[in-house]
Amino acid sequence: MEWEAPAIVLGARAYGEGDAIAAVMTEDHGVYFGLARGGAARGSAALWQTANLVQAHWVARLADQLGTLTAELVHPAAALVMEDPLGLAILTASCAVAEGALPEREPHPRVFAALLRLIAHLSQKQAAIAELIRWETLLLADLGYGLDLSVCAVTGAMTDLAWVSPKTGRAVTDAAAGLWRSRLLRLPPFLRDGGPGAPSEWQDGLRLTGYFLERDAFGHLHKPLPLARRMLYDHVAKLVSDRREA
Repeated sequence: MEWEAPAIVLGARAYGEGDAIAAVMTEDHGVYFGLARGGAARGSAALWQTANLVQAHWVARLADQLGTLTAELVHPAAALVMEDPLGLAILTASCAVAEGALPEREPHPRVFAALLRLIAHLSQKQAAIAELIRWETLLLADLGYGLDLSVCAVTGAMTDLAWVSPKTGRAVTDAAAGLWRSRLLRLPPFLRDGGPGAPSEWQDGLRLTGYFLERDAFGHLHKPLPLARRMLYDHVAKLVSDRREA
């Protein structure tokens, strides 16, 4: 069995002497792991950097085997953000979430396409954080844990939506929140209205999607939320704190 397709490198870890186990995602094949021979060696390690876009080739004698991965670099996304802590945090967090939450060898073409767009537009960092949060809501929906942010769960209103129930994932208006406001998750305006949002909204958005990723997507797999994703939240929280103190 074999396939060849454009792919996003989700990650790689050293295996043996100089080899690596790499994870890639393609539109038609989903998340695949494979043995990248020499992938941890100095000459090849750069190819398997997280978020690189590659032309991947996977081959195995039997369908259920690990298989072997080879690739040609198409776009060095990782190298372009090595000196940009926020950009690098966005890339590593999104790829860690995809690798950890998506079932192996199960196509999720909408998630792949949205992740590809996120990587391609990373130079617009403010928009990229908002895009990452939208991508996480899409991933949750594709996995069957979609949030309903279109109408108030209490009143049926479609305006003044400001909160999300942590139990149901449904939106609630500010007026209907009442005494339960302290128990609800804040719904950032950019998730309703579009646009890049502001740092405080990014923090609210990351907290919102992070809660449901941790409880549902990763919780049902008995996995913690990836460290890279938690570090991205901490990075944005510090950014918000620094701006308030300025």
